[in-house]
Amino acid sequence: MTVVGAQFPVRVMVTDVWDQVSLTVAPTTTIADLKRAALTQALKRRSMPLQDHVVKFKGAQVLDESTTLAALGAVPNSPFIVLPARRQPVR
Repeated sequence: MTVVGAQFPVRVMVTDVWDQVSLTVAPTTTIADLKRAALTQALKRRSMPLQDHVVKFKGAQVLDESTTLAALGAVPNSPFIVLPARRQPVR
């Protein structure tokens, strides 16, 4: 039996700052909302171009950011990665 509307924690690694943030989300949270919350918490900025970052779950990029966490099969403490959409040059 599952509880509808229950919230659970997830871990999101934001590679821009190499920081992991913990978020409490609902199963109906979209990937776009998860990305926005993780970037805001990690980078301490309100406005940023969200299309410049992608989300990975279980090693694969989530292409449809309107997908909910429940549809992806996320469970408590599921790990996500938010990284730049373009590769960064190394010096």
